[in-house]
Amino acid sequence: MPSVANSVPDQARTVQDYIDERPIWADGTPIHSFPMTAMQRRIWMLAAAGKFFEGFVVFMTGVALPLIAREFEIAPAEHGFVTAATLGGILIGAVGLGSLSDYFGRKSMFIVEMIIFTAFLGAAVFCTSFISLIFCLFGLGIALGCDYPTAHMIISENIPSTSRGRLVLAAFAFQAIGALGGTAVGYAVLVAVPNLDAWRWMFATAVVPALLVTIGRFYVTESANWLHTRGATERAQHAASRLLHRRPQYPQNILLSQERPAGHAEHGGGSFLSLFNKRYRRATILASVPWFLQDLSTYGIGIFTPTILAAAIGQKAEHVRSMSDLISNATLAAKGDAMITTLLIVGIAFAVMLADKLGRIRLQIYGFLGCAVGLFLASLSVDFSGGLKIVLIFAGFMLFNFMTNVGPNAQTYLLAGEVFPTAIRGKGAGFAAAFAKIGAVATAFLFPILLVTIGTRWLLYGLVLSSVLGAIVTWMYRIETTGLNLDRIGAAESDCAQPRAVP
Repeated sequence: MPSVANSVPDQARTVQDYIDERPIWADGTPIHSFPMTAMQRRIWMLAAAGKFFEGFVVFMTGVALPLIAREFEIAPAEHGFVTAATLGGILIGAVGLGSLSDYFGRKSMFIVEMIIFTAFLGAAVFCTSFISLIFCLFGLGIALGCDYPTAHMIISENIPSTSRGRLVLAAFAFQAIGALGGTAVGYAVLVAVPNLDAWRWMFATAVVPALLVTIGRFYVTESANWLHTRGATERAQHAASRLLHRRPQYPQNILLSQERPAGHAEHGGGSFLSLFNKRYRRATILASVPWFLQDLSTYGIGIFTPTILAAAIGQKAEHVRSMSDLISNATLAAKGDAMITTLLIVGIAFAVMLADKLGRIRLQIYGFLGCAVGLFLASLSVDFSGGLKIVLIFAGFMLFNFMTNVGPNAQTYLLAGEVFPTAIRGKGAGFAAAFAKIGAVATAFLFPILLVTIGTRWLLYGLVLSSVLGAIVTWMYRIETTGLNLDRIGAAESDCAQPRAVP
């Protein structure tokens, strides 16, 4: 097998410099790609698995809800507690646990979140009351909230800058793949176990795989970028060596600079108020406000979902008179969820292909504007009835789902984990995710009221406005991170290059 040339052994550099170094054959011929090492592949697969479980459990819970409601005899008004419990957990998990990765390390929280997830998932199988189930869903939400920043960071801090967008979003896409898997498993369980215990079997199917992923996460290396930022240079060199172990070995020697990367801060970057100081305010606004506006629109378009699904796959029984009616409604819900998820996968697939080519900011702006057009099409349906009404709603729904997943749904997640320096990346990305979920919670509770008080047309106009505002905020506070070395982010007081604003 050909050997590779050794990198310069006596030149101290940063971790990301070594990760971004393209191997060169001994005869001087450059390798045309960045071949991933076994450790990089392991980290990516375990992070993608976490995203898979997120979509799997959340969507499967939607399929299981009618059975849960019947077993615990809960009123329709209490159904909202299921969504609220998970969203509430995500809020706390993103801010509380996600930010702890700046103190205790990416690997530590990468493991802890999966332990929490597996524990509450297993407990949910044996819940004997609705209150205990809500508690378990809240616990699952905490784990999912922690995963928003942690999964991004564990990937982005261990891979080359030129492929960061593609690989982070490819892992993010497994959320949609998991959702499709969750609806498929939910449907299969309903067919195999057509009784009230079916929902327990749905949750049980994920317990053993989740446990295996938890064990696998113990065998990844800590982020050398994070260790270097904390001043643990020797540990960072060891972690980088494990990360970049390949045959033939390249680089053969790793010598990190004793100087911490620019933008570091002691003790994980201080309090959350530090996100709003002059140095980081622009990044905080870009990471959080568009994501908040994106969640408003994404959850808001759900008001049309029942109409679309009824036209596409059939109408549910309005009055459940028997177990067969209940199972029939649940299977229709599974088919509807599968249809929605397919749209998500198509949009995210385009995001994966385009993020490192067209750039995050451009895709986010165009995506927001496309969402506005889709929502406006849906608003036109108010003036029509019959087939044309369904066509307008369906066209608007399709355009919105495609554009949001190419643009803001994917890019807000990507940018939130990139625009902050390593020392406060967990805190910044966690805050952005939590702030976004405030929009989701507000939508869940306020939109049914607004639908009655101001009507469908004006509510949709409000969502159009929020999408346009998302594009404006993205443009005003733009920081393009495509291909940018993570060490250069937050280097306001050094000679390193700034994250570049899009012209």
